[in-house]
This record gives sequence, structure tokens and C-alpha cells, in this order.
Amino acid sequence: MTATATVDTIWTAARLATMAADRPGLGLVDDGLIAARDGRIVWVGQRAERPAGLTATREIDCGGRWITPGLIDCHTHLIHGGNRADEFEKRLAGVSYADIARAGGGIAATVAATRAASEDDLVATALPRLDRLLADGVTTVEIKSGYALDLAGEARMLRAARRLGQIRDVEVVTTFLGAHAIAPELAGDAEAHVDRVIAMIPALAAEGLIDAVDAFCETIAFSPAQTARVFAAARAHGLPVKLHADQLSDSDGAALAASFGALSADHLEWTTEAGAAAMAAAGTVAVLLPGAFFVLRETRKPPIDAFRRAGVGMAVATDYNPGTSPLTSPLLAAAMAATLFGLTVPEALLGVTRHAARALGRLDTIGTLEAGKACDLAVWSIDTPAELVQGLGALPLHARIRRGR
Repeated sequence: MTATATVDTIWTAARLATMAADRPGLGLVDDGLIAARDGRIVWVGQRAERPAGLTATREIDCGGRWITPGLIDCHTHLIHGGNRADEFEKRLAGVSYADIARAGGGIAATVAATRAASEDDLVATALPRLDRLLADGVTTVEIKSGYALDLAGEARMLRAARRLGQIRDVEVVTTFLGAHAIAPELAGDAEAHVDRVIAMIPALAAEGLIDAVDAFCETIAFSPAQTARVFAAARAHGLPVKLHADQLSDSDGAALAASFGALSADHLEWTTEAGAAAMAAAGTVAVLLPGAFFVLRETRKPPIDAFRRAGVGMAVATDYNPGTSPLTSPLLAAAMAATLFGLTVPEALLGVTRHAARALGRLDTIGTLEAGKACDLAVWSIDTPAELVQGLGALPLHARIRRGR
């Protein structure tokens, strides 16, 4: 910064968890200050080191509150029609997720409801879910398609997702998940559905509706070879990929994702040590989804120690969806990742900030409190960052700041 500088806003008398990689742990700064201009952070540090001549149009005394980057929910299925509460009851009675799917429930049930919904319907039903995320300090959310499975419906879902980012002050990252399940009219022909998905990509990309491409690689969905076909088509259009991998079985999904340089591989309960090593080599983030693990009453946990040994970044997300993870609190997801999977408090909080940004390919602009990044902040009324992970159902958010406002 120059010797004299005027910025839009200064937040002062705050304790900062910067999440910056060049600082240990959560990158804590006691008695800190953040200065922002034109929606971007221009200076972060201790208040005592405030640059000479730094002034602001508006200066906010935070009274010792904590500030973190705005939270990032990097895996959601926020747009859909209908609900699947009946399946919850079936699972309580002992019916498995796979059996429900084979009987025409699961994703297929949501497809019927979503195809019947208009774009306005999809927006209206998703807004309350989005608002619950925002109440937890979320400033960026990923939203997947995948509940229509035809071109018109998938485009309608993605347009609805884009509209949410216009109606609410939140960054929406869209992911095309056409390879979520086989369209019912294709009578179980996975190859024909993959052909359909590949044919959709150019039209959706031309309309600017896709930020990334995802697939469900699993015994009840698509094989590694079929998934590779989808990913090759995505790469041909310059689109990054992500993968629902190794959730219900060991299909080498993590290694497949890594072979395509995927931004992330998600779920990962059955991932092997070799899969973890492949992800580390590729820089692929492991996205942990404890909500689905909890609702499905799974017992096999993601290989957290293997990810630590390999140096794989671990993100945490809600996986909000109507069937297996009706969860709209990233803070609760962080708590579940700690209690169910054994993440430490720093790992859990980095999982909903820095590593979540990496999982979306957005770490250059969000996810940490550093000069040059978007001024997306969450201001918390807490005594220690551990409260964000420990406080089940608490609502500690004092203010949510996006792009400096």
C-alpha cells in the first residue's frame, strides 16, 4: 500500500482467523484489522501495524469479535422438486439406499418431481434452503444439476441456480451433474445416457450455465469407463471436473478423478491408500460429506489418516439433497466431520473455507483473508473458533459481508 491510502471500509478491533496457508493453523491474528476497497481486501494484519495514512470512508469497531472468510459450501444439490421423507422412514425400517434406488426411488423419484416443476417453482423452493445457508455465514455455494436428466430440465435447473445468485447476495458456482442417474425413459441403458450427457455439454456450455462437470461413479450409477467418457467430453470443452467417488463401494473413483486432474473427489468412504496418493499427486481435494454418512447410517469412514499422510486437502460440505443429506448448515457439517470422522477443529474450519475454495477452483479469489482476495467475511460472536465446530445448532453469526458490503 502507498504511504497514504483511503479505502471503503476498515474492520478493526477484531480477532482474525485468516486461514492463510503461509500462517500456521487457522492463521490467527489477535487484535486485527481488515481494509477493503471496491469489494477486495487491500490489507490484513495487526491493528498496531496499521499502515500510516490508512483511512476509510467507514470504520467498524468489531468489539473483539472473530472474523473468518465467508463460509463456502462446495457440494450441494439445492435445486430440486419434491421431497423424499418417505425414504427416510424406509431406511429407518432397514431398507438400504441401494435397494431404494433399484426400486425406483432415490434420485429417480426426485427426477419426476423436478421435471414437473417450472424454473420459477425451482427458484421459489430453493430460496428458503439457500437462506438457511446464508444464516450460517455462507458467501459462496456450489449448486449441482442432475435431477432432470434431459437437456431441457438440466438447463432449467442450472438457470434456476444462476437466478439464486441474482436474487441473493451470494456467489453461485454451477456444476452439471447430468451423469447422476440413468434417465427413466432410457430403461437402464447407461451407455445411452452417457451419450445423452455428452451431447448436452456443448449446448449448456454455450449458454454459460456450467462452471464444472460432475458424475456419480458407483455400482448403482456409472462405471469408471462411462465416467471417463463424460470427463473427456468436459475437458474437450475446457471444463473442470469433480466426482462423486467411492461412496458405497471401492470403484477406484478417487484415482479416476485424479487421472483427470479433478478439482475434487467427494464422499470417499471406500477410497484406498493408493487413491489418496493419486489425489495428492493431482492436487485433487477430498470433499467430506458427513451428512450423507449420518443419514444413511454408514459405518465405513473416509480414510482421514491416509489423506493426512498423503497431504490431501480436506473440504467439508453439507451435500444438501432431498434424500440422503437434508442438511443446510455447514457449521453442523463441520461438527459432524469432527465428531464422526475425527477432524480437528482447524481441519474442520479450513474445510469450509480454504479447502472448500480449492474444491471449486476459486482459491485465487476466496477462502482466505489475504490482500487481493474478495472481501467475503463472516463476523462471529464467539470467544474461540472452536465454538463454530462445537456449538450444535447455535447461531453465532453476527454479520455476513460479501464483496465488502
